[in-house]
Amino acid sequence: MKLYSNEIVFRGHPDKVCDQISDALLDAYLKKDKLSRCGIEVMGGKNKIFITGEVTSKANININKIVKRVLKDIGYKTHYEIINNLGIQSKDIALGTNDEVGGAGDQGMMFGYACNDTKEMLPLAQVILQKLSMWYDQKRKNCPYLLPDGKAQITGYYDENMKLKKIKYFTVSYQNDEKHRDYTDNLIKEKCLEICRQYNIEIENFLINPTGKFEIGGFEGDAGLTGRKIVVDSYHSFAKVGGGAFSGKDPSKVDRSGAYKAREIAKEYLKKHNLKWCQVQISYAIGLPKPLAIYIDSDKGKIKVPEKLYENCTPKNIIKDLNLYNISYEEKAKFGHFIN
Repeated sequence: MKLYSNEIVFRGHPDKVCDQISDALLDAYLKKDKLSRCGIEVMGGKNKIFITGEVTSKANININKIVKRVLKDIGYKTHYEIINNLGIQSKDIALGTNDEVGGAGDQGMMFGYACNDTKEMLPLAQVILQKLSMWYDQKRKNCPYLLPDGKAQITGYYDENMKLKKIKYFTVSYQNDEKHRDYTDNLIKEKCLEICRQYNIEIENFLINPTGKFEIGGFEGDAGLTGRKIVVDSYHSFAKVGGGAFSGKDPSKVDRSGAYKAREIAKEYLKKHNLKWCQVQISYAIGLPKPLAIYIDSDKGKIKVPEKLYENCTPKNIIKDLNLYNISYEEKAKFGHFIN
């Protein structure tokens, strides 16, 4: 047996708030202009929310209204000074990524992963934490003692096949009013136990707010930044991460669309070849449509890549196949981009 850990941050964590603002703005631009080119970065803290990056779009949106709506949805006050520092996309980049050329919006490598641990084809510990995070967001709305910020971590015992057998430490740090701790601590423990019972997983120890107190949270307690939780957004360190963040980027940016496609390929090959796990790497050069390379690895070894997969993985084809102009990116930013 070996010990291994993974974590998630709740929807109200400052970094996740910035991710959701970035993607809510992206959604608004794409709703009015499907060909919007966006790379939107958000930083929040100490009564200010700073929005920067690049947008080239025919759409006009009410940035302040959208930011305040996201804050309110998450459970925060909306009193922040909102600073708009958005510019336009570089004309040099646009040469290779306009709709006619259809080239990749950036260079780099993206990873996709799937495994047979769960029906979601994700690692079990990741699924447990995602379920807890989604429950917490809903429970907070009708329990005034729970506040939005928080994170959770599982340190588990794993066998030689990297299958979770038991949880040694289930750590949860959550923002609350600190006046009803016995009630809220018990509420969270019971939910963790309920989720784990579904998978016959025992929890040996709980660490609930190990500092002793967590009343100040959100942008009052810490700064937040778009794209700072890329491991939480992907596979909780059970698989490789390409390094590029997703939020705020339109689907011409292969940091996002390439990673989404790699996940779909991994799921397809997992089922097709009856694998225990499958990991896909796709790499691109900025401005060129076809990937430079596609590599598929698995518990049965390297898998041969058919030539047609290169054509399937151009940004244009990924956008069409996955309907990436007609999905809610804000929803994906809440609990992790891969939940099924």
